[in-house]
Amino acid sequence: RVTRPLLLVVALTPGDAAGAAAGGADRLEMLARPDIGGITPDLDQVRAMRDATDLPLRVRLRLRESYGSDGGELARLGGLAQSMREIGVDGFSFGFVSPDLEVDVSLTRALADGLGGLSRTFHRAFDPVLDRRHGYEALRGVRGMDGILTAGSARGLEFGVDDLCREAAADPALAAVLIAGGGLRPEDVPWLARSGVRAFHVGSSVRPGRSAKAYVDAALVRSWRSLVDDSVAASL
Repeated sequence: RVTRPLLLVVALTPGDAAGAAAGGADRLEMLARPDIGGITPDLDQVRAMRDATDLPLRVRLRLRESYGSDGGELARLGGLAQSMREIGVDGFSFGFVSPDLEVDVSLTRALADGLGGLSRTFHRAFDPVLDRRHGYEALRGVRGMDGILTAGSARGLEFGVDDLCREAAADPALAAVLIAGGGLRPEDVPWLARSGVRAFHVGSSVRPGRSAKAYVDAALVRSWRSLVDDSVAASL
């Protein structure tokens, strides 16, 4: 049996949940401040989101604009994650990069190991990494890390889609954990699907006018659902 591809939708407020669900999203990623790449939302908002939807919900763990961290912030993130576990959050997205632009495995593992059995995604902190192959190998050893959200380039999929397709096509095990996101365009999806990518991440493109002030729109989500499903089916 072929598992249907994964469509992830960025949710900023509980008002986004209904449109995402009605349009056929498989999972929500909740965050605040998309203009700076996403930070951890307010705990009350997360609670309201959990009450608003039965969709699987992952929450961004990030408190600063950079992709670095320190022990103090890590402790705060661990505490927030524990509170969100009690609310019923299904998983988290996070990631750390060292000053020399390598995946910071020690920080990533330290946070991951405190999350128990909940799943985690390494978010687009991955895209500034200089040696992507080395970065992928480093993340294979992080417990519970079941997805890597990447555009193939720090500048977005417009610039990184070709590299991402090459990486996925060369390594089916890697393709299985890649989540294509970061300015995903409709024309990218068939190429990514042919390369073996099976997870797709959308944000502003499912909001009227691409505005963060507008709720996720069911019709826009539905169009991405159809595109992703059709593209993957055609690639098999």
